[in-house]
Amino acid sequence: MIEELVIRDLGVIAEATLPLGPGFTAVTGETGAGKTMVVTALGLLLGDRADAGTVRQGQPQSSVEGRWVIDPAGAVAERVREAGGDLDGPELILGRTVSAEGRSRAVVGGRGAPAGVLSDLRSALVVVHGQSDQVRLRSAVAQRDALDRFAGPALAEALGLYQHAFHRWQANQVELDRLTAEHDLREREAEDLRVALALIETVAPQPGEDVELTERAERLGNLEELRLAAAQARELLSSEENPDDAPDVVGLLEGARRALDRVATHDAALPPLVAALANAGFVMADIAAELSTYLAGVDVDGARELEIVQERRAELGALARKYAGGLEEAIEFLGSGSIRLLELDGDSERIEQLGADAEADLELVTTLAATVTSLREAAGVSLGTLVTAELAALAMPDARLLVQIEARDEFSTSGHDLVKILLQPHAGAEPRALGRGASGGELSRVMLAIEVVINATDPVPTFVFDEVDAGVGGAAAIEIGRRLARLAETAQVIVVTHLAQVAAFAGNHLSVVKDSDGSVTASSVRQLRGDARAAEMARLLSGLPDSQSGLEHARELMALAQGAPIS
Repeated sequence: MIEELVIRDLGVIAEATLPLGPGFTAVTGETGAGKTMVVTALGLLLGDRADAGTVRQGQPQSSVEGRWVIDPAGAVAERVREAGGDLDGPELILGRTVSAEGRSRAVVGGRGAPAGVLSDLRSALVVVHGQSDQVRLRSAVAQRDALDRFAGPALAEALGLYQHAFHRWQANQVELDRLTAEHDLREREAEDLRVALALIETVAPQPGEDVELTERAERLGNLEELRLAAAQARELLSSEENPDDAPDVVGLLEGARRALDRVATHDAALPPLVAALANAGFVMADIAAELSTYLAGVDVDGARELEIVQERRAELGALARKYAGGLEEAIEFLGSGSIRLLELDGDSERIEQLGADAEADLELVTTLAATVTSLREAAGVSLGTLVTAELAALAMPDARLLVQIEARDEFSTSGHDLVKILLQPHAGAEPRALGRGASGGELSRVMLAIEVVINATDPVPTFVFDEVDAGVGGAAAIEIGRRLARLAETAQVIVVTHLAQVAAFAGNHLSVVKDSDGSVTASSVRQLRGDARAAEMARLLSGLPDSQSGLEHARELMALAQGAPIS
């Protein structure tokens, strides 16, 4: 529940602290004093869209802070911790600021968080009812949600099983429809793949083969030049044809070595040079030997081999251009294409299996939907009976609420049912949909009666009602106050009201007070007790807070509310 709400610079409220706490809190005040800003403030704390227009004129930002008492081991506390927030024992602090430029910042448990986190916490913390919710109650979705809340865990479990089967059926059916519609296209794709893969398998390219063939073609195309150059180099290094006549590098190096060696004993600087010349001679001799080996391996008649290489290169080039843009890509396509072909070739079996699965799922969906319908029908009878009894106590003694379950044309995530809540205003009248036959005041009482009944099976920690008594007066207003007090026995109830008959039943009465200095209007909140509360009640009754008769009537009404049994 909400312990305290602090508002700064929101609408006409400059600064106000609302002590709330358990039970029934009534919020009253003059028209324009800012009563609805209390609901707006709660909406901001629960993730509503930020509106720069709610920032008090002339101020840079508005801020709202709420202090809740929650279960430290509950789902709300777990979500707060997931968002990085902390709790102080059972106490949770939520905050929201809105700048005059429309920027918004949320705080959850002392840590900044997206406003979406506040929205996640909303349903577990507060249920807000206002004039817009009366309109919402006219929709089939809202009526179905109300019935499902009342039906409780049994329906929730059955609906969960149904939704699991429904989503699986939908997924299988979508895949089946896709495969069936694309069957001819996929068959053509499979045939094209077979041709392409057969060609690649026939050519049988190997990784890096194109590079290797390019190098071989370059060598084979220049064999004669290679042979002549290698022979010339070998002769210059070490002549084999005329070893005695032609000077070569090896002979010259050996002559130089011998010349120095003869005089090396006369100068210590020469022996290292002699050794270096000897090593150089050995290196040149080795190179000459390697060139001889190279020449022995050069096939002068490499034309036939070159032709074969060029043919293979052309074959690989055509394959790369036609199918993949490169040899490596062609080899990769061989693997991925084979996997894709297996998938396409399995279409017939896949279609057959999906058809069987979809048929079985549809049968299961039909069975589970019938279970959901049965539970809703039973809950609808009970809800209608209990709400009708509540309406009698809310000065609608002849009214009767009926819940009608009709079959939809097709299955949906919510089942096969169209839920309609009908109101029969008096005996003999034709039951009519709430959106067609109920006034604003009647909708207010129907909504309250439904919440009172549903809260017995699906309790909510806090209810906020924004002028739920609109369009209601007299005895009906008293009964609304009585029912709100009854609801407050099991939940925290906060009501923004303009009726003394409703406020009289509150255990905590807050008044939004408007002050004016001639140019700026600001509002604050006071907690009323004793004579101050009686004066506010008199103002609500007659518009005259100082009227003696009004004060007497106010005290009489408060005594009635405090002493009357709540049934």
